[in-house]
Amino acid sequence: MRLSIRPEGSQALARIALAALVLVGVLLIAFVVTVPLNVAQQLLFSLAVFVIGLCLRRASNRIVPLVLMGLSLVMSSRYMWWRLTETMGMGSLVDLTLGFGLVMAEVYAFVVLVLGYFQVAWPLHRRSLPLPEDQSQWPTVDVFIPTYNEPLSVVRTTILAATVMDWPAGKLKIHLLDDGRREEFRQFCEEVGVNYVTRTNNNHAKAGNINAALKKSDGEYVAIFDCDHVPTRSFLQMSMGWFLHDSRLAVVQTPHYFFSADPFERNLGTFGKVPNEGELFYGLLQDGNDAWDATFFCGSCAVIKRAPLEEVGGVAVETVTEDAHTAIRLHRAGYRSAYIPVPQAAGLATESLSAHVGQRTRWARGMAQIFRVDNPMLGRGLSLVQRICYTNAMLHFFYGLPRIIFLTAPLAFLFFGAHVIHASALMIFAYALPHLAQASLTNLRIQGAHRHLLWNEVYETALAWYILRPTLMAVINPRLGKFNVTAKGGLVHKSYFDAQIARPYLLLLLLNLVGVVAGIVRLVLADSSGEVNTIWLNLGWTLYNMIMLGAVIATCSEQRQIRRAHRVPLEMKAVLHLPDGQALPCSTVDFSTGGMAIRLDQPQPVQPDTAVEIELRHRQRSHRLPAVVRHDRDAQGLSLQFGELSVEQERWLIASTFARADIWVSLWGRHERDTFLRSLSDVLRASLRGFHRLGRFVITRGRYDGQSQPAPGETA
Repeated sequence: MRLSIRPEGSQALARIALAALVLVGVLLIAFVVTVPLNVAQQLLFSLAVFVIGLCLRRASNRIVPLVLMGLSLVMSSRYMWWRLTETMGMGSLVDLTLGFGLVMAEVYAFVVLVLGYFQVAWPLHRRSLPLPEDQSQWPTVDVFIPTYNEPLSVVRTTILAATVMDWPAGKLKIHLLDDGRREEFRQFCEEVGVNYVTRTNNNHAKAGNINAALKKSDGEYVAIFDCDHVPTRSFLQMSMGWFLHDSRLAVVQTPHYFFSADPFERNLGTFGKVPNEGELFYGLLQDGNDAWDATFFCGSCAVIKRAPLEEVGGVAVETVTEDAHTAIRLHRAGYRSAYIPVPQAAGLATESLSAHVGQRTRWARGMAQIFRVDNPMLGRGLSLVQRICYTNAMLHFFYGLPRIIFLTAPLAFLFFGAHVIHASALMIFAYALPHLAQASLTNLRIQGAHRHLLWNEVYETALAWYILRPTLMAVINPRLGKFNVTAKGGLVHKSYFDAQIARPYLLLLLLNLVGVVAGIVRLVLADSSGEVNTIWLNLGWTLYNMIMLGAVIATCSEQRQIRRAHRVPLEMKAVLHLPDGQALPCSTVDFSTGGMAIRLDQPQPVQPDTAVEIELRHRQRSHRLPAVVRHDRDAQGLSLQFGELSVEQERWLIASTFARADIWVSLWGRHERDTFLRSLSDVLRASLRGFHRLGRFVITRGRYDGQSQPAPGETA
């Protein structure tokens, strides 16, 4: 008699086998994590694991990152098990209090590490889907561009780019949502054929602005752009295909790419060399979220289906991060989201460190508010993996207190002789170093193209003090705080040291410097080798903290930014027309809204202030734009300033430059993969630069390049 098993039985057996395999794996890991080892055994085991990681890290197989994550979690779990079971001494009240604070900070870091690995375990790498050839089947789309106090010079580029998007004219409506209710904006919208929308109040800031516009429009879908995010012509064609494929899809998000340097990049000189903090989120985390159907709506460069959005009551208004909160509500309602990791818009980064800090503080406050009022781990509607992804995103913004604890923890021993870790220096070295080394090795493989290892320490240190209070207060009282608009397009006329922003880090630097002096005194007075080892361990930790603080201080030294329009590299064929009728073939070098640099194919001098025309060709069409030669850089290179452009000429300029997706695709995510030594040397140089700039500030008694405060901002 032959035994037959139905498919349902096979599936049940498969589930049982998988559960058994997981259980065996968990028990095996628990054994490896908890087995006690002496110092020599722990070091040998750690070395073996690290060598395995080194051998695997360059392999191209997609399974390798998962293996590295597993090895990292083993070493980190061993460290945390050892910390919680063998190092929590109670020698004194000071030891207990400070030791408990440190171990809680380490538990926080461990949880974020584990959740972060889960979040990026298998990035989806979604690609766009084609639309039907019959354009009559394409849906109607409303484009919303909300604005409040931004200058027209910033907003007009976004508006004109939206008008040239490749979408049937009868199915596309552009709406400028002006909460500033400015007459010049209304006139410009009328001139370019865009719908001008206002309301009688500014309730709920950007979220309220969008919700009011939803009542005055009727498109099946809504595309939203911040007023400085310039959409490409292909944006809708790249993002809309998935909606027609999946009826439960509510949001399609694309990356936020910035063509200007943020304060970190400008002040540290890393623009184009080191990935900024946003590239990790849009280059990796969102791609990882997409695999779990947990893509976040990010407030701009996205398309939302109107019916689901109206079903959940519109854009959320209860928190200042209305975008992520809206995404949670859509997911709770059973709708899906998607992320296409190809930049389809480009915008302006914040101009000053103070503005950057203000923006990140708002994000931190808003995520803490959501954690308090609509916690993803509670309530119905979200899957387990969605809860994990959202929770990790919110926990990330609570790093303020742990980061400050790490910056001050060694001072407890150097100042007071407090043992915050009740173990010998050699045991701490044997457990902590493998934990940190294995995590670093794993993150170099997973994140190396999107975030450089030690720069993350600098970013978080620079923001830690400023997000600490807002996040804690938002948990206590989520109604505190309000939406603040991030200024864009300003100028920094002269370099200056922002002593106000730097103040908490100058205090921390002073404390660490005094700690080094105290450590040296302890070394002189030490009477045992064990105490000497402990002193050296804490001194090394303190010196590392000082390196990080030096780099942070370098970011507080604002560098000049006097360009009214940021240049973007672009090489395309063009023709320069001189007043005498000569047509000189050339290629563009870079462009901006105000001008362009070109290189002549054949060397020929052209006098400055010569009125010329530059002919740009794109998509088998060409137009001439009036310009004036400003600089003759050499026999071939010329710098042009555009003359007064008509609306159609300006529209053409934007269509052939800013609205080209290939420009942003070629510039986005093209950094070299990080290495530990490169990251270390870069941060060391930044730290030395910070100490140098601080010294100049002190020597000049608060003056830095003739000015201690920035000049009033001007619009770009």
